[in-house]
Amino acid sequence: MIEITFPDGNKKQFDKPVTGLEVAQSIGERLAQAAVAVKVNDTVQDLSQIIKENATVQILTFKDKEGKEVFWHSSAHLLAMSVLDIWPKTKLTIGPPIENGFYYDFEKEEPFTPEDLKKIEEKMKEYRDKKIPFVRKECSYEESKEKLKDNKFKLEILEEYKDGQLTFYDNDSFSDLCRGPHVPHTGTIKAFKLTQVSAAYWRGDAKKESLQRIYGISFPDKKQLKEYIQMMEEAEKRNHRKIGDEMELFTHFDLIGKGLPIWLPKGEVIRQEIESLAIDMEKKAGYVRVNTPHLAKKELFIKSGHLPYYEDSMYPSMKIDDGTYYLKAMNCPLHHLIYSKKVRSYRELPLRVAEYGTCYRNELSGTLNGLLRVRSLRMNDAHIYCRKDQIEQEIEGTLNLIKDYFELFGLKDFWFRLSLGDLNNKEKYIDEPENWKISEEVLRNTLKKLNLKFVEVEDEAAFYGPKIDVQFKNVYGREETMSTVQLDFAAKKRFELSYIDEDNNKNGEVFVIHRAPLSTHERFMAFLIEHYAGKFPLWLSPVQVKLLAIADRHIPFCEEIQKKMQENDLRVDIDDKALTMNKKIRNAQLERYNYICVVGDKELENKTVNVRTRDNEVHGEKQVDQLIKELVDEVKKRI
Repeated sequence: MIEITFPDGNKKQFDKPVTGLEVAQSIGERLAQAAVAVKVNDTVQDLSQIIKENATVQILTFKDKEGKEVFWHSSAHLLAMSVLDIWPKTKLTIGPPIENGFYYDFEKEEPFTPEDLKKIEEKMKEYRDKKIPFVRKECSYEESKEKLKDNKFKLEILEEYKDGQLTFYDNDSFSDLCRGPHVPHTGTIKAFKLTQVSAAYWRGDAKKESLQRIYGISFPDKKQLKEYIQMMEEAEKRNHRKIGDEMELFTHFDLIGKGLPIWLPKGEVIRQEIESLAIDMEKKAGYVRVNTPHLAKKELFIKSGHLPYYEDSMYPSMKIDDGTYYLKAMNCPLHHLIYSKKVRSYRELPLRVAEYGTCYRNELSGTLNGLLRVRSLRMNDAHIYCRKDQIEQEIEGTLNLIKDYFELFGLKDFWFRLSLGDLNNKEKYIDEPENWKISEEVLRNTLKKLNLKFVEVEDEAAFYGPKIDVQFKNVYGREETMSTVQLDFAAKKRFELSYIDEDNNKNGEVFVIHRAPLSTHERFMAFLIEHYAGKFPLWLSPVQVKLLAIADRHIPFCEEIQKKMQENDLRVDIDDKALTMNKKIRNAQLERYNYICVVGDKELENKTVNVRTRDNEVHGEKQVDQLIKELVDEVKKRI
């Protein structure tokens, strides 16, 4: 007898070993048809694999995270077999599932074109309709090597896994080295679309072979695909690069370099407003501000421990007559020096040191993405130096600050990610077991105390301590990290951080909290552009008021109003072009001005303006002074 235990605790007995599919069928035919894989104890496997002993079993469908991964992995195989059918000389590399869909990397002489993607999709449909089974085959190292002898990429992968069980998945004549698992057959993948082609490097290394990557998305039915495409079309309308170009917020120049954004006048307005907000809120929270240079000596980054860990992400060194310098990739070592400049008393702690410091990261050109991933970034950075007994209150204060920011910006769908270390991995993490234990518990307890939704992730901490990241889904449904709070107990030794305690003794137990509630200007701006779809609240908007003169005789009054509004720090433009009023209003709405004020004979006589919003909400005639007062109040409240 085989006893199967389900996630809800119910049990079912079978008089002989069974497959995952048979277990699903015993529950119901609808579940069996929706099933894509089965989780046996903690291992996800094919529905066709036999369960030989008592086990906890979960039938996975596309609704499950692990089910999606299996489905999208199988879709990558469907893509690869179709490409190989059309271009037999193509070399396959890897094709994993990703957060939203899948991709496969190919080595191919000629680049893929949009027409090629259509051709591949048609071939994928042919294979889908044939319902070709995914067949798992175990092979020896020698057999595997013979099967892969013409593909150097697969041979390299083979060498890494040769000591384990090697498996291939076959679909008729197509065969791919793969651990699996996979859906039962190609017909399971009913709806799909290839979305884009991009360049890639083998193993993400720019020094290795250049490849072509095809991305795709797939679903168990056409309705889900249609909904996804509609969602992507809407998301594209909110794309921060598209809106940033339309509104003239930021740009890039090849002569300056990739990933080095230029803030245009309108974008700089928003950037400065966000920085002013941070300065105001940090001042109220007891922070002091500093400013540090863009580069520092090599010895500083060796002392901090960053160079051994992050050298690949830093720009190459610069040899100068008095030593070797690096562009800084982080602000913390410079802040540590500021703390250690003089003897500190326990009465000074916590010391909260803030800076919107510009850092530089040597990101691969293929990974750069508008403002989301750049090489020059201005970080909402601060470091809190505190005693062990102050950690919890400072973490709590930082998390509350993050919540206050998000409430102000109207951000709601976010969650927290607690990243823990691995005490057995002493090469990756500082070897202070007691501090790891205490620090992780403090972060966990604070999240619970504030009733914040969070997940725990093993082996993803910083080398110097655990951290809390704040996660969002962007308009494309992809998970992004926004804010971060990191606890550091390595800096105290490396920089000899200390304070004089109540007994007048030198105490070296100084803990450092790294925090960036608003991430970087670049990433946060990208998120805000998409969040607001370019329709910023009045206090943030670079285009607040547009005055529309009906005729030339109304222009002087518009200029008078503009001067009054500018004296009250409002951003105002005049449209005096020879266009119809409907056209002027439409242009102002497309340009996303918050308020559109029409001035004609009646308004000139009454010293008023006729007000409407960019969303065509008509407010009607208003006295100029009254309107200015209302707008100034709205800006002050940051609503």
